[in-house]
Amino acid sequence: MEKPCQTNGHLDKYPDFTVCQINETSKAAKKSAGAKCTQFLKKNAIVILTVSGVLVGVGLGTAVRNMNLTKAQMTYFAFPGEMLLRMLKMIILPLVVCSLISGAASLDTRSLGKLGGIAVAYFLVTTLMASGLAIALGFIIKPGAGAGALNSNALGIETTISTNKETVDSFLDLARNLMPANLVAAAFRSYATDYVTYTRNISGNITTDRIPVGTEVEGMNILGLVLFALVLGVALKKLGPEGEELIRIFNAFNEATMVIVSWIMWYVPIGIMFLVGSKIVEMGNIVLLVTSLGKYILASILGHIIHGGIVLPLIYFAFTGKNPFTFLLGLITPFATAFATSSSSATLPTMIKCIEENNGVDKRISRFILPIGATVNMDGAAIFQCMAAVFIAQMNNEDLNAGQIFTILVTATASSVGAAGIPAGGVLTIAIILEAIGLPTNDLSLILAVDWIVDRTTTVVNVEGDALGAGILHHLNQKEMAKNQQELNDVYVEAVPNCKSEEETSPLVMHRDQTSKPSSMTVPESNESVL
Repeated sequence: MEKPCQTNGHLDKYPDFTVCQINETSKAAKKSAGAKCTQFLKKNAIVILTVSGVLVGVGLGTAVRNMNLTKAQMTYFAFPGEMLLRMLKMIILPLVVCSLISGAASLDTRSLGKLGGIAVAYFLVTTLMASGLAIALGFIIKPGAGAGALNSNALGIETTISTNKETVDSFLDLARNLMPANLVAAAFRSYATDYVTYTRNISGNITTDRIPVGTEVEGMNILGLVLFALVLGVALKKLGPEGEELIRIFNAFNEATMVIVSWIMWYVPIGIMFLVGSKIVEMGNIVLLVTSLGKYILASILGHIIHGGIVLPLIYFAFTGKNPFTFLLGLITPFATAFATSSSSATLPTMIKCIEENNGVDKRISRFILPIGATVNMDGAAIFQCMAAVFIAQMNNEDLNAGQIFTILVTATASSVGAAGIPAGGVLTIAIILEAIGLPTNDLSLILAVDWIVDRTTTVVNVEGDALGAGILHHLNQKEMAKNQQELNDVYVEAVPNCKSEEETSPLVMHRDQTSKPSSMTVPESNESVL
């Protein structure tokens, strides 16, 4: 026979409560708290591990830096990080092509045009705002003032940058890459203009001409692949039933790619740890560079902080009325990946995965906008390029006039579209800006010397702009869907006919059977974006 529970003396006036009941309640509360803690850790395991990987990488790199490793040993130390980059780059091609084809095919032409128009307007406006912010900070902070004595030799920087490309050829190459002559080659090569010197002797007068010739350089032509994927998706949509088979194949390919991405994400913390650690080990005399180019580094990072921490969140809040930092909190893993890899393209797989699972963004929106944004939306790069142009102008004691400032704004916005989403991809595009405003390009090596510092915040701002753009488009799409749903509800008023009475209801009310709704009156599920 079980011993009955005894009441506590202080609870005599509450006879229904027993010590056993209180203990059981306490245990249940503890169990509930433990379950919530376990659930939180499971849900945010990758985020916690990724942030820990960055912190451990900093400590590991600092410790290994004092061991004076040889070049070969540094290569071995960086191997796990190199493997992460190779995994992420491996998945970019199928992810971009399949996601854009399935995304474009899931939207009708009208929706695609409206969605694309909003995205292009967002990308253009935010990039222009970023460029304007960088120029304003450049004139306020004056990072190049008093830096005229700096040169590459004094800082021990190797000058290996070739910047003899004409501005017009740079923009023509951008247009050529939009239309790749060979789709297979576009997966690993892109078009670039080179020059051949041609000397002529006419009646004793020697003239030298530089003739542009086309060459293929290593690097994926992602701009051409993006355009082709969009066009193919629209074409498959136009085919109707005949194109559905291929659309389903691309959808399945896309989902399988995202499964592979989820596997790769578990390796991200390890790869990031060694990427950050190896970069700290490899860097040169950081104290000398920071003291010499500190104002430029400060101005660039401050521009990224203002644009990424104030301007972009305000734009998101203005359109959605929601807390932007709650939205960004779900994207810590992609931001850490962007910081470690300095590559917008390499961050794309983790960004798509997290923005769909953590923030609930529609797959059709995220897989349509994010690949395009990773290619053409470079807010951080625009800040970095404009700041570098102002820095080099001030270093050479050049006073920029209104025309030159306008040229910097336009050229930086346009050239950021063609900037490769790879580490140090934006450095060479600065040459286009410098050529356009008539400044020397021989000081670009100074920018490249500290690019590994600035490029990390640059990439974070780039991917943040893409993510918030996807969030804005998702909100507008949901709002439009709700509006259309409300209009349908206004037209078809639900009314249950009174079967027991012969009395008529109002002729304005359309009766519908609740059990079997006619297909013509049933509101279809959202198979297409309504934007």
